[in-house]
Amino acid sequence: MAKKMIAGNWKMYKNNSEALRLIKQLRNRLEKNPARKSKIVICPPFTALSLAAKELASSRIELGAQNIFWEEEGAYTGEISADMVKSTGAKWTIIGHSERRQYFKEDEKVINRKIKLALKKKLKVIFCIGETLELRQQNLTKDIVTNQVEWGLKDLDPAQLKNIVTAYEPVWAIGTGKTATPDQAQEIHSFLREIIDALFGAGTGQKMTILYGGSVKPDNAEGLFSRPDIDGALVGGACLDASSFMKIIKAGEGVF
Repeated sequence: MAKKMIAGNWKMYKNNSEALRLIKQLRNRLEKNPARKSKIVICPPFTALSLAAKELASSRIELGAQNIFWEEEGAYTGEISADMVKSTGAKWTIIGHSERRQYFKEDEKVINRKIKLALKKKLKVIFCIGETLELRQQNLTKDIVTNQVEWGLKDLDPAQLKNIVTAYEPVWAIGTGKTATPDQAQEIHSFLREIIDALFGAGTGQKMTILYGGSVKPDNAEGLFSRPDIDGALVGGACLDASSFMKIIKAGEGVF
């Protein structure tokens, strides 16, 4: 089994003491796992990033933020800049998550600005795309993800793609308990590689890491990871418990 990437998006969960406890539990479990085949990233709330960075200093786990603002600095009350995220020790940021699109009305122009700024500031990006249930029922999935990739990655060059991971997260499967079947997810992941090839040149699609995100749990991770174009997962609720997150990591490492 190829090396996988398993990322955990904590969303708006865990205060600092809870975050520290979860990180320690996860570290303890990872230290007992000799396989070490997966890249592991966790994305706690902004308030816990500095604390998490200290706890992860000698760990294989990499740290990410859940978002950044599209300007470098300024009078934007309540927002977090890329430099602020970097100063905590984080190396990654999630951009374009469906909840940012839905609740905060982030469109492709905003997402593109954020991606460009993140790369400029040497942050790696987990770029999220995906369709709603309504759009899927209208057979518009491929149109939607094509548009999101084309405009989200607009004006980037192929060399920049090495610092971007794409996460396909069907909106209808986030927090609903529903999951795309392995074959459904594989179909879109394969299609995404075709889109990347068309935009950036033949072969670039195969080089991009593409994660599946949509109610990934220990009981469905192995099936999803068995498909050739699914390179790992962006995990939501299941990453908030060290035991369940560890089971997903082990599924990515072929340890059952």
